[in-house]
Amino acid sequence: MAAVLSGGAIGLERSLHGHPAGFRTHALVCLASSLLMLVTLYQWKWLPPTIAIEAVRMDPVRMAQGIMTGIGFLGAGVIFKEGLSVRGLTTAASIWITAGIGILMGIGFFLPGILGTLLTLGILSLFRLIEDRVPRQSYAQYYVSFDRHKVMPEDQVRALAIDHGFEIATMSYRITRAGLFEYRMDIRTTKAGRAVGLAKALQNIESVREFRVSTTGT
Repeated sequence: MAAVLSGGAIGLERSLHGHPAGFRTHALVCLASSLLMLVTLYQWKWLPPTIAIEAVRMDPVRMAQGIMTGIGFLGAGVIFKEGLSVRGLTTAASIWITAGIGILMGIGFFLPGILGTLLTLGILSLFRLIEDRVPRQSYAQYYVSFDRHKVMPEDQVRALAIDHGFEIATMSYRITRAGLFEYRMDIRTTKAGRAVGLAKALQNIESVREFRVSTTGT
């Protein structure tokens, strides 16, 4: 029961913020970890009575190692990458710590398990508020295309991004399948909202045939 409550509390926080692995997933992970540890700790109860207890070598640590290794595959399933954007890292970490809390509950370390649950909830909720207030660099993919005979000079394209508060990290060029000349840039800024101003400026330039300003997330 303690494992279900702990995993459910962590999963509820994930569900409230719209993450794929939420309430049920975390509750199941914590419960499964707890049950597997109970199986290991009380293996003398399900072994045949003819086997001497002294002949049984109990090593719960190996079960804990196996649980954490298996959880790695589940955590990897919620991480996905699109361009410069990597999402699901925090959810994967929450699944991993939930498995650890389940192990603590399974071996009867209820106080450390409860403390771990409270700390995890604090990190996921309170640290989110701190993180939102700390200035940090955000990246965006910036693509802009022109007719091959009406290409805006590179220095003007760069100046447009810089004037709207962006720094240019990388730049490349290509001819699209539609026959357009395209500048491709990875740009960064400390204020993600600046992408709106850049998009509006591009919209007002008649020579721009296509453009894309795609912000990233984690």
